[in-house]
Amino acid sequence: MKRKTDYVHSLLVTGALAIVMLMPMMSAGDESVSNAVPTMKASESKPGPLPTTYEGPGPQPKVGLSEETVAGEMWGDHSYVIPFLEVVAFEAALNIYDRMFWDEEVFDTTYKTFERNFKTTPVVDSDSFQINQLYHPYQGAMYFGFGRSAGLSYWQSLLYSIGGSELWETAGETGPPSFNDHVASGIGGSLLGEPLFRIASLVLEGGGKNPGFLRELGAACISPPTGINRLLFGERFDKVFPSHNPPTFTRLRLGMSTSVRESDNGPLTTYDRHQEMVDFLMAYGLPGKRGYTYDRPFDYFNFELSFGTGKGSFENITSRGLLYGTGYELGEAYRGLWGLFGSYDYISPQIFRVSSTAVSLGTVAQWCMTQNLVLQYSALGGVGYAAAGTISGPEERNYRYGTTPQGLLALRFIMGDLAMVDMNLREYYISDLGGSSPDGHELIRRGNIGFTVRVYGQHALGLQYTSTSRDSHALDADRHQTEEIASIVYTLLGDDNFGVVE
Repeated sequence: MKRKTDYVHSLLVTGALAIVMLMPMMSAGDESVSNAVPTMKASESKPGPLPTTYEGPGPQPKVGLSEETVAGEMWGDHSYVIPFLEVVAFEAALNIYDRMFWDEEVFDTTYKTFERNFKTTPVVDSDSFQINQLYHPYQGAMYFGFGRSAGLSYWQSLLYSIGGSELWETAGETGPPSFNDHVASGIGGSLLGEPLFRIASLVLEGGGKNPGFLRELGAACISPPTGINRLLFGERFDKVFPSHNPPTFTRLRLGMSTSVRESDNGPLTTYDRHQEMVDFLMAYGLPGKRGYTYDRPFDYFNFELSFGTGKGSFENITSRGLLYGTGYELGEAYRGLWGLFGSYDYISPQIFRVSSTAVSLGTVAQWCMTQNLVLQYSALGGVGYAAAGTISGPEERNYRYGTTPQGLLALRFIMGDLAMVDMNLREYYISDLGGSSPDGHELIRRGNIGFTVRVYGQHALGLQYTSTSRDSHALDADRHQTEEIASIVYTLLGDDNFGVVE
């Protein structure tokens, strides 16, 4: 198991490091993504009504039905056969690798095991938490990315991640198919894969018609299927996905954190009180830009990746995007969007973990309260399928699944180009409906507040306080766990303000 874990883990780390290396390129220079995707300071002009034409730089976006919507969301040339063959080849190679270097009994598949699995009702499996909730979604993101990078739409590519998950569960392993893997790989894979595809596309788009080698390499590390198809098929799939110049906010943070408080009424394993941390965030398609529309899934999304030197490399990966919705305005100072959102969350403090794939109704908005005070916020509520449990040992099998009502409230107060205050709260109520043993329920909360001050240009310093708690009630055994962390961080901003949209 460890060999497979290390293999996929290396891919994730490579992608994260690529984002870190590319941030300066995305925020400086005439060919940078920040210039291709401009944002306005709140003080430049007062917000006004949305015009019917786009007045900014770059290609003219469509208002109403976009070009992709009219053409089934496809862009440039496309293929249905190539991503199908790539998914099959990828799974065959992974099966051979796992059979040779991991567990021959688990992966020694035959036609008889395929026929048996095809007729078997999916179960809830007991693989380790990281494999089920982190590596399987990334595997699904690969299936999804093969479709997207071959010119297919989000919904068409979703069929490839769902189909790839079904093929792996029936033909890739000898054990019975897993319901939780279908959710994590098939659906969660698309919710993780689309932001990776779009971030990689922004990196390429910043290089104009002929992106240089570093941009090609960076895009391939962030979204490997994109790099594979651009390399193998050249001009056929080298057209860069049209972003329509979304307003974005990007942030890279490097810092030190220390545990203020940790408590657990059960046994604690090794705990690292002091950590170094790296955090990357991109908010894509923020509301308020004239002429920018939300015709395609994930024309708005928020993606965050954090990892550190504590117990387990990844502290959290969260992705939420607008699947179907529209923009709205209230007066001259208030712009927003609302609709149906899809989200994938993986949150891992050092003493417990939670991961969820969910759909929610909600809104994202910007309110220019005064000329120098702007509020950006997100409010979502929905239901997902989640897993949570204590980190108890190398195999990390001490967790359970359940249907999960959940909610999110995120606030960002921006004070001109001087400072910002971030606050957010997430809640997950993991029930025993459709879940796994042991029966019971648990409530998980994660909140943080951060204060960031711009020092010079795109450079800022900040403080952050994060609190995560878990109240678990399963098999008459109550367990209460809390971790509170304080951090001091250096922040590199995507531009010299904090993402305010005119």
